[in-house]
Amino acid sequence: QLQLVESGGGLVQPGGSLRLSCAVSGSPLDYYAIGWFRQAPGKEREGVSCRSTFGDVTKYSDAVKGRFTISTDNAKNMVYLQMNRLKAEDTATYYCSAAVTCRRDHPIEGGSTWGRGTQVTVSS
Repeated sequence: QLQLVESGGGLVQPGGSLRLSCAVSGSPLDYYAIGWFRQAPGKEREGVSCRSTFGDVTKYSDAVKGRFTISTDNAKNMVYLQMNRLKAEDTATYYCSAAVTCRRDHPIEGGSTWGRGTQVTVSS
C-alpha cells in the first residue's frame, strides 16, 4: 500500500528558506506522477508543483514559480520541495500526493494518495 509522509515544515522568517521532504513507501516512486499541494486556513487546497511520471513535465503555480523547486530521488523514494524567498502568503499546510495529474495543458490535480501534511509558517 502506497504511503506518503511529509516532513520539514516549521516557522521561518520572510525571505527565508525551507526544504520539505516526502517519504514514499509501498511502491517505487518512479511509478507515479508526484505533486505538492498546500491549504491555508479558510482557503481551498491548491496545487503548488508537480513532476510527471517520467520527469518530462515539471510545473509550478504562478504564486511560487521562480522560488520553489521540486525534485525527486528515486533511489531513496523521496520527493523534495525547496522553498526559497518565502512570503507570509506561503503559510499553509503542505501535502504530498501521488498519481497526480501533471500535464502542461492542465491544472495540477491531486491524486489518489495523500500524506498528512506538514505545517509551514512564514512570520517575523
